[in-house]
Amino acid sequence: MELLILLYALPIFYFLFMIWKRVDARRDQECYILDYQCYKPTDDRMLDSELCLAVIKRTKNLGLLEYKFILKNVVNSGIGEQTYAPRTIIAGREQNPTILDAISEMEEFFHDSIAKLLARTAISPLEIEVLVVNVSMLSLVPSLAARIINHYKMRDDIKVYNLSGMGCSASLISVDIVRNVFKSNKNLYALVVTTESMAPNWYSGNDKSMILPNCLFRSGGCAILLTNKRALKHRAMFRFKCLVRTHHGARDESYGCCMQQQDEQGRLGFYLSKNLPKAATRAFVDNLREISPRILPISELLRFMVVSFVRKVSKTQTSSEAGGGTKPVINFKTGVDHFCLHAGGKSVIDGVKLSLGLSEYDIEPSRMTLHRFGNTSASSLWYVLGYMEAKKRLKKGDRVQMISFGAGFKCNSCVWEVVRDLDLGDANVWKDCIERYPPVSMANPFMEKFGWINQEFDPDTFKIPE
Repeated sequence: MELLILLYALPIFYFLFMIWKRVDARRDQECYILDYQCYKPTDDRMLDSELCLAVIKRTKNLGLLEYKFILKNVVNSGIGEQTYAPRTIIAGREQNPTILDAISEMEEFFHDSIAKLLARTAISPLEIEVLVVNVSMLSLVPSLAARIINHYKMRDDIKVYNLSGMGCSASLISVDIVRNVFKSNKNLYALVVTTESMAPNWYSGNDKSMILPNCLFRSGGCAILLTNKRALKHRAMFRFKCLVRTHHGARDESYGCCMQQQDEQGRLGFYLSKNLPKAATRAFVDNLREISPRILPISELLRFMVVSFVRKVSKTQTSSEAGGGTKPVINFKTGVDHFCLHAGGKSVIDGVKLSLGLSEYDIEPSRMTLHRFGNTSASSLWYVLGYMEAKKRLKKGDRVQMISFGAGFKCNSCVWEVVRDLDLGDANVWKDCIERYPPVSMANPFMEKFGWINQEFDPDTFKIPE
């Protein structure tokens, strides 16, 4: 009898052991953000309206129509007076940058932010086992990742990923790489470094579709330290929940809406087509369709299904003539507490606000990031997150959804859970200015200073005063 009991018990104990083993293994696959450091360039790199005009005046092939185009887009961009530019632009060498200018721009960020992050967390460079670097518009030999490894003397067996061409959505792609490495390796530290190379990519021609990025993109960057060490979860700031990547590169219209290319005169720049909003909307909708079941409560999904079904069945001829009635929408606030939107431009932020039914409070961090730092490409998400932290919005248990867009065309989004209450720390990039945000007025001084350009009508006689 005892032998029979033992024979029955062994499979049960084995089954329970395998369940425990799998659950325990998943705990080692968690992904935590220990800390992050946004880059704040020195004040001598600040790009105010007077310096902007000086840069524009140096572009000799611009005419009246181009000046009006620049004025309109700068005024409507949502960018303020305290964004940062590469030293080549400040020094007036934007039309003939060298490879050393590009390297210097990158190293200035690498040597500042990574050093501060490692010092603050008391982690040695030799402890970093995974390094992911993303810079879309600069590819060097040796790679930028190799330059970081050499400068900080990192370990010989470090797992290295150097990404280029991924656009403004590259941060979340880098996080996804780290997450997948964590699935098969225990007790690791990973460093994600995200920035963009501005020095060799400033456009000095007169193609309006390539002038537009000059009005939006600015210098910035961020270094993020992640781990899957369960012993450190109490020190972590955020815990990874889920991530969805959407890529519409197979669609020609989406593929060609954002491209680095040369204009007819051979000048290098970044092209933004008129199809960009349409491509972004399609990618965003597909991304939301996939991530919604992962982050929203069942009650909200059922409510949306019932409302959609009832509306479809009960739609009458009268309602059709009136425009079909109100379209049912999902309330994403039932599953997300904070929305960390890519600060790609005023139209991008407004578009996401409309699609998700967000309030001005929800999008304030993205608007303020655009105003203070401009579009810093893939790193902009972390400036937005820093604003939320500085405003003491992030409390334990809150969920933060990051949404980014990038060339290709891509839309990536992920959700983080706040592990502990977060406050304004000494290292926060907003520390010296958060009390001034949001400002009383977001008006751009360009119109006040240069609005007279709109009173000019003859391109042949138009001339910018010296």
